[in-house]
Amino acid sequence: MTDPVRNDFLGGRLRIWQPARGYRAGADAVMLGAACPARAGQAVLELGCGVGVALFCLGRRVPGLALTGLELQADYAALAQRNADENAIPARILTGDIAAMPAPLRQQGFDHVIANPPYFLQGTRAPDAGRETARHEALPLTLWIDAALRRLRPNGQVTLIQRADRLDAILVALQGRAGNVTILPVAARTGRPAGRVIVNATKGAKSPMSLLSPFVMHEKAEHDQDVEDLTPAAQAILRECRPLNLNGRESR
Repeated sequence: MTDPVRNDFLGGRLRIWQPARGYRAGADAVMLGAACPARAGQAVLELGCGVGVALFCLGRRVPGLALTGLELQADYAALAQRNADENAIPARILTGDIAAMPAPLRQQGFDHVIANPPYFLQGTRAPDAGRETARHEALPLTLWIDAALRRLRPNGQVTLIQRADRLDAILVALQGRAGNVTILPVAARTGRPAGRVIVNATKGAKSPMSLLSPFVMHEKAEHDQDVEDLTPAAQAILRECRPLNLNGRESR
């Protein structure tokens, strides 16, 4: 990991140390934190928390949560704990492997588990080891979901953000174990295919699946490098710390 730099999130409400080069969290992590419908007093676990952006976006929006992060890479976990402390968001960050959970996690249940699993199965490998670990799948996506469901209490909720072309694998992993599945496609621009999906499911539920209208990130039809053109909905989430409500659940 290179020396860290500090970046603002949520319109400056959150200041996060990240590596200057290597894996750097962005809009996907903020969207994940906004989509988790946790309420004050509940316990939340993030699998693969990195430097903690999703977890702390959630913690900034909803005070009074019991936050836990699990991160494989010790240097990223150390930055996550530093970010929790410097942003005055109480959190417990553990270093460990999702495939071999630390004992404290195996003994605890959570109301919510969130995750932004690595997106890429193959392709060009990143020269930075931290970025490579964060971006390329070493542990199958099905095992991420299995780990999340095992840590959930009955009727607990799992919330994931992932590439849209991995939706089939997510649904297969949830089948028979979680229901009330809500899928939110996320598209960069109107008329473009969704590049991401946000999926929320309830452990043990039997309710049918819901496919929501796409969430559009940018207003203009084409990218303009010199102008930020977020839609009002994206602006509210990325800059104003607003929730992204799924299934009609009220997130605060």
